[in-house]
Amino acid sequence: MVSLDAHSDDQPRSAAHRHRRAFPPIDDYAFLSDCETTCLIARNGAVEWMCIPRPDSPSVFGAVLDRSAGHFRIAPYGQNVPAARRYLPGGLIVETTWQTETGWLIVRDALVLGPWHNVEQRSRSHRRTPTDWDAEHVLLRTVKCVNGTVDLEMSCEPAFDYHRGDAVWEYTGKVYEEATATCKSSGAGDHPTLRLTSNMKLGLEGREARARTRMVEDDNVFVALSWSHMPAPQTYDEAAEKMWQTAKFWREWITTGRFPDHKWRGYLQRSALALKGLAYAPTGALLAASTTSLPETPGGERNWDYRYAWVRDSTFALWGLYSLGLDREADDFFAFLYDVSSADDGKYRPLQVMYGVGGERTLVEEELPHLSGYDGARPVRIGNGAYDQDQHDIWGTILDSVYLHVRSRERVPETLWPMLKRQVEEAIEHWQLPDRGIWEVRGEPQHFTSSKIMCWVALDRGAKLAEQQGETSYADRWADLADEIKADILEHGVDARGVLTQRYGSDELDASLLLAPLLRFLPADDPRIRATVLAIADELTEGGLVLRYRVETTDDGLTGKEGTFTICSFWLVSALVEIGELDRAKRLCERLLGFASPLELYAEEIDPESGRHLGNFPQAFTHLALINAVVHVIRAEEAAASGFHPAHYTV
Repeated sequence: MVSLDAHSDDQPRSAAHRHRRAFPPIDDYAFLSDCETTCLIARNGAVEWMCIPRPDSPSVFGAVLDRSAGHFRIAPYGQNVPAARRYLPGGLIVETTWQTETGWLIVRDALVLGPWHNVEQRSRSHRRTPTDWDAEHVLLRTVKCVNGTVDLEMSCEPAFDYHRGDAVWEYTGKVYEEATATCKSSGAGDHPTLRLTSNMKLGLEGREARARTRMVEDDNVFVALSWSHMPAPQTYDEAAEKMWQTAKFWREWITTGRFPDHKWRGYLQRSALALKGLAYAPTGALLAASTTSLPETPGGERNWDYRYAWVRDSTFALWGLYSLGLDREADDFFAFLYDVSSADDGKYRPLQVMYGVGGERTLVEEELPHLSGYDGARPVRIGNGAYDQDQHDIWGTILDSVYLHVRSRERVPETLWPMLKRQVEEAIEHWQLPDRGIWEVRGEPQHFTSSKIMCWVALDRGAKLAEQQGETSYADRWADLADEIKADILEHGVDARGVLTQRYGSDELDASLLLAPLLRFLPADDPRIRATVLAIADELTEGGLVLRYRVETTDDGLTGKEGTFTICSFWLVSALVEIGELDRAKRLCERLLGFASPLELYAEEIDPESGRHLGNFPQAFTHLALINAVVHVIRAEEAAASGFHPAHYTV
């Protein structure tokens, strides 16, 4: 295959090296969300990824994929490395502290949330039950000089539609306090209007809005970027009030959870906040990640768009939130599933692997050749061609998640029961057929063992839910079919040494089989479970971290290597706890937590040699697995004398 790297073979190495250094490490980004929009902010104070008005809309700031594709930076003049950066405790507000030769600044960034504002007419996009809070569609940046004198500069340079449309600025305030950017159209489609408001004097220089000022101790500055009819703050006091309201929202939300009094509590809270930030409140959808095309292999082609709602990822995310007592998001997500599985004529539509956050069913994949890609990794893709794949695990993940959610309620909601019955029937109809599997391979469909296990889960949980409903005939029939699927798996999906294999007729390993004990497919003390967990731990790892599978022996339709998948390593922690290897599990968990970003976030993969994060960021799959693994270890330690209970449920 022809190399798609941004640098030709005859390009000087020094030039390539300079290009690579232009991109911050993936794990250096801060993540913000208002549960409708997300953004990434580099350590140097530049917003380098933001899509408006939805997280799967075209980008307005895209420097993470091409250094000329738009940014929004505020920082001391000539400074790129801050003294410190952190999230304010309990939320998604980033505080950056800058030290210069002459003084100190503190910058705070947030996507603003405030009281519910659709009070005169109903929202056109919000389909879920309104709460007390709502996104205000404002990216707010406040600056305070706390010592000395500091020269501050601001640069806002949008690049609409993935850098396919140019920004045109004009003043819209009385003097210099407000300017508006519109898109010089790149073709069909609507583009947002951006309004920049500040108590600094704004200057317009081509596609860039700039400001600069000298701040002395106790001076305050704010800059607000807004994109709806909601009013932006007009003074620093108003900006500070909006910042306080946003902090209050996050504190109230995180306080509803149950977090152990443990040294790892902060990792659990940060992961829960990341998952909440990846929720799309208007519909209840849960994003797999905030970004597209951050590479799984440095400079490689494994670059995918993850700004969509995978049914599997979303239901797994609910496991993580549920184990912390944060289960309200489940109601909204199940309502989202009901919406996407119901046609306008009232007829049932089979569930897809993934959807747009608004419930869109067609996610056509295309490439953007005009973008260089992160660190030269091409192609840059938008859309995702896996949306119409056959993946037979989704029915099991849904049934398991619903079973977990309704156990304490003793009855399935009447609106959900018909949909759940259809998912069980889909599993019955398809379990004997090959599919693309949990990893969405783009090679030929196979009889993946993990897909068969998830079909067993669909029948097993379906039978338990039917029993709750008093539907004894369904319960008996589905329980018998679950036994039939299990027998088939144990006959065809286990090798001569008693290890569950990637696919029927093969001896290859697959990290997805670490889910077998977590899903109670077999008891944790079954020799086949122990053999499978230890084989993956010893043979499917690099530097002690877990690969999804060996790319050289799996037809995934792609070339090149990939890093270790962090979700799989956290799965291994949970599985080791299950089989009684608590000390080994704890050591691995401590090592994995040591790989966290400076702000305790994770991408999809980790290079075990360098610790470099790879793939889209932040990754819901990784954070939900972290929660499950950490809770496994903590509960195992606490319950060593009284018996262990698994992290997300007991069957």
